[in-house]
Amino acid sequence: MSRGLRAVAGVTAAAGVLALTVGAGGCATDGRREEQLTEGGERALTVFAASSLGTAFQQLAAAFEATHPGVTVRINAAGSSDLVAQAAAGAPADVLATADTTTMARASGLGLTRTEPHAFATNTMTIVTPPGNPAAVTSLADLAQTSRVTTVLCAPQVPCGAAAVRVEQAGGVSITPVSEEQSAAAVLGKVTAAEADAGIVYVTDARQAGPRVAEVPIPPEVNATNTYPIVILKESPQPALAEEFIALVRGPQGQDVLRRAGFGPA
Repeated sequence: MSRGLRAVAGVTAAAGVLALTVGAGGCATDGRREEQLTEGGERALTVFAASSLGTAFQQLAAAFEATHPGVTVRINAAGSSDLVAQAAAGAPADVLATADTTTMARASGLGLTRTEPHAFATNTMTIVTPPGNPAAVTSLADLAQTSRVTTVLCAPQVPCGAAAVRVEQAGGVSITPVSEEQSAAAVLGKVTAAEADAGIVYVTDARQAGPRVAEVPIPPEVNATNTYPIVILKESPQPALAEEFIALVRGPQGQDVLRRAGFGPA
C-alpha cells in the first residue's frame, strides 16, 4: 500500500478511535468548564500548538503574560493529531492551533471547537541532512535511492506526512522511509542524531535547527504548503483570554514573530 493510501486508511481509523474517546469522556466536561488556576492562584491559559509552532508560540506566550498580569500561558507543543486526541480524551485546553486544515476539520467534526477556525500562517517543506550532508543528497530524487540514502518522514496520517506525500507525488518519486514519525520535530530529531541520512520537515524546523542540520531546498513547483488554523476549544475554561491570545497571534506582533520564525502569511 502506498504512503498516500495509508494516509487515508489511517485518518479513517483515527477518526473512529477519537469518536469513541469523546463518547467515553463526555461525563468529564463539567470539570473542564471550571476556571483553570495555577498553584499560585493565577489564571492559566492552555494552548495546544503544533510542534512546529513551539518556539514562536513560547515567545508569544511571554508577550501575552507581560500584558496580562496574573495570567500564565501554558504551551503544549506536540503533533497536531496527538493534540486532537488529547482534547478528545478530555485534556483541558483553551486554544488549538494545528499544522493543517484537515486536522482542524477533524477536531471540528468531533465537536471540540467553540468557534470557526482562523488561518494565521503557512509553512512549506524542505530536506534536511546531518551537518556536512554525508550522503551527498542533492535532490528529492536522491531520497528514493534507498540503497544509498536512509530517509525518515512523518507518518502520512499527520500534517507533515501528508505534505510529504504531496511532495512525492508532485516530484514523481516514491520514498520508502526507514521510520515514520508523528511530528516534524521527531523527524528532525532523528536527523540531528544522525540516525538517518535525510528527512523532510518544515522550513521553520530547519531554520530553528540552524547548524545542527544542512538543508537541501525542495523546488517550489513540487513543494507543498500547509495552512495553519487556530480556534477556541469548546470546553475552554478561559474563552475570553483565548480570544485575546488568538488576536495576538493574528495581529501585527504575532505575525512578525511568525515571519521571523520562517512562516508565511495565511
